[in-house]
Amino acid sequence: MSLHLTPVRFRDARAFCAMWHRHHPPPVGMIFAIGAADDDGVLRGIAIVGRPVARHLDDGQTLEVTRTATDGTRNANSLLYGAAWRAAKALGYTRLITYTQATEAGSSLRAAGWRVLAQRPPRPGWSHPSRPRDSHGIDHIARTLWEAA
Repeated sequence: MSLHLTPVRFRDARAFCAMWHRHHPPPVGMIFAIGAADDDGVLRGIAIVGRPVARHLDDGQTLEVTRTATDGTRNANSLLYGAAWRAAKALGYTRLITYTQATEAGSSLRAAGWRVLAQRPPRPGWSHPSRPRDSHGIDHIARTLWEAA
C-alpha cells in the first residue's frame, strides 16, 4: 500500500484523533492538519500542528505537533512528521517540536530525521490551588522533547 498526503479539516482530524489516539483527547485548536491517505483515498493517519503548549516556547517562530494518530498503517507517522516540518517551514516557521511519552520509542520521529532535545521528568500534575485542573490520566509520566532537524 502506498500513502500520499492530503489536507484534513480540523473537525475530521479531531474525529480521527478521538478514534485512534492512544492516550490523549483531540486538541482544542490548530494551525494546520495533514492527513496520510491510501491509494483508495482512505484516511490512515493525521498530524495536528498548533502553537506550543509550553508558554515559554511560544515565540511566534515555533510550532508543535500536538497529535499524530494512525490506524496502524506502516510508515504513516514518519510521512506525517516529515510533511509537518516541510509545511511549517513553508509557512515561515523556524522550529517544530513534539513530545513522546517515556514508553514510546520515537522510531517514526527518528525515521523522519527528528532529534531528541531533552528528557523531561514526570510532572506532578497541572492542578494548583489557584488554578484547579482535572487530571486527564497523563500526569506522572516522563516525556521526551523532540525537534525537527
